[in-house]
Amino acid sequence: MKVLVTDPIADAGLDRLRDAGHEVETAYDVEGEALLDAVADADAMVVRSGTEVTAEVFAAAPTLQIVGRAGIGVDNIDIEAATDHGVIVANAPQGNVRAAAEHSVAMAFATARSIPQAHNRLRDGEWAKGDFLGTELNEKTLGVVGFGRVGQEVARRLDALGMDLVTYDPYISQERAERFGAELVDSLDECLARADFITIHTPLTDETENMIGEAELAQLEGGYVVNCARGGIIDEPALAEAVEDGLLKGAAIDVFADEPLDPDNPLLDVDDVVVTPHLGASTEAAQEHVATSTADQIVAAFNGEPVLNALNAPSMDESAFPAVEPYLELADTAGTIAVQLFDGGVSDVEVTYAGDIAEHDTEIVTATALKGVFEDVVETQVNAVNAERIAEERGIDVTESKTSSAEDFQSLITVTVSDGEESISVSGTQFAGDDARIVRIDGYRVDAVPHGHMLVARNEDVPGVIGFIGTVLGESDVNIAGMFNGRETIGGEALTVYNLDDPVSEDTVARLLDDERVTDITQISLNGQ
Repeated sequence: MKVLVTDPIADAGLDRLRDAGHEVETAYDVEGEALLDAVADADAMVVRSGTEVTAEVFAAAPTLQIVGRAGIGVDNIDIEAATDHGVIVANAPQGNVRAAAEHSVAMAFATARSIPQAHNRLRDGEWAKGDFLGTELNEKTLGVVGFGRVGQEVARRLDALGMDLVTYDPYISQERAERFGAELVDSLDECLARADFITIHTPLTDETENMIGEAELAQLEGGYVVNCARGGIIDEPALAEAVEDGLLKGAAIDVFADEPLDPDNPLLDVDDVVVTPHLGASTEAAQEHVATSTADQIVAAFNGEPVLNALNAPSMDESAFPAVEPYLELADTAGTIAVQLFDGGVSDVEVTYAGDIAEHDTEIVTATALKGVFEDVVETQVNAVNAERIAEERGIDVTESKTSSAEDFQSLITVTVSDGEESISVSGTQFAGDDARIVRIDGYRVDAVPHGHMLVARNEDVPGVIGFIGTVLGESDVNIAGMFNGRETIGGEALTVYNLDDPVSEDTVARLLDDERVTDITQISLNGQ
């Protein structure tokens, strides 16, 4: 597989990809048409914050499977477009958490004690001891805006230094906040009004862009602002004015709306604003960790294994994956067979789990079953990433149900497709040694190997029909590898599944249907054959 790396990452990550047998191409600082050309034959991309992965990029990359973000923030990646194109987006949220948290703490001390300003004055030959009167963090209130991984680590460290903690995050519980010694408040205004220091830890979204402006900064009167999360969350001119006018005592900013920072940015003209050039994740340990974590997720995607930090695809714990892995191809196959046997337009899909498999997390299995249903009926690439999106766009209801009883089987997966009136079900199981079988089709008991070319025939249960079908296939030079017959009652309707070495021509199908005893013939090709 080809991996395109468009932003520099640690060599350990590149080596991890090469050691797994993949081609690595680096193309730093490419943009526009050059980026579209570079990604045209890529199977994966590795980016940081410098590359904008837009809908246009996804449209230009037909073989792209995954975009790995070597870091936390993914606002430079169009996740909606990625999902539409069936591309996994995965980040490395743990890799630089410690580094970002430590930098936030360092910046809080830097602005509270005017460390950079005092350093510069002393370097210039001034002993300005009387010009700097700092603020202690002990017994002050820290407002944490955004209580994700980094926010929690900052809270943990500053709580140990004697700060009182309040947090505003509409997506966490009070119990989660209390676990870190923080009080969860209902509004941003309350958080700002109660805080002596605020530290920002939210992603940049439509909701958070310019979330903190002139009015919000006024709530923090006499306090300090620290932002090592994402630029664009704070109105930079408003912050510069608030510090310059003395409304705020200081600020420490590591991230900016436009990077590299414009020399005319007003924050650079205010003495009590400390600035660093997006250094939050810039430690040797963090860079190596995010690089190897991103590489591992790309390798997992190529191997069909769970991508642990996927943002737009079903994921699961690595230790739980072996229990469900054998059922992924089976679910895909059951979905494929069901939709090809069904004559109507699909309005509902139900995936039922019975027996041992029902005890596991089956989200990724259901997504794979949907892939099987949609793969041959939509024009776009379909996989577990965008299968649920396709169902939603087409107004198809998806239901997942579980039961502990599987009758004669240890585990059973059933995929049912329906138009609201008529339906058809296909059930499969997994025997020992990765021996997958289709065991029921539309209620008929069969024992079919789900592989290669299959012919499903419905016919009257009378003597000579199976012999007739075998004769016609033989005369057409089509070899039968296996045959599995099921019937409702003696003399009623029967359903037979034939495993074939080769596909059957339209003329051969027509010859079979010319016999009034044969009521329906469906040809199914599996596993890309």
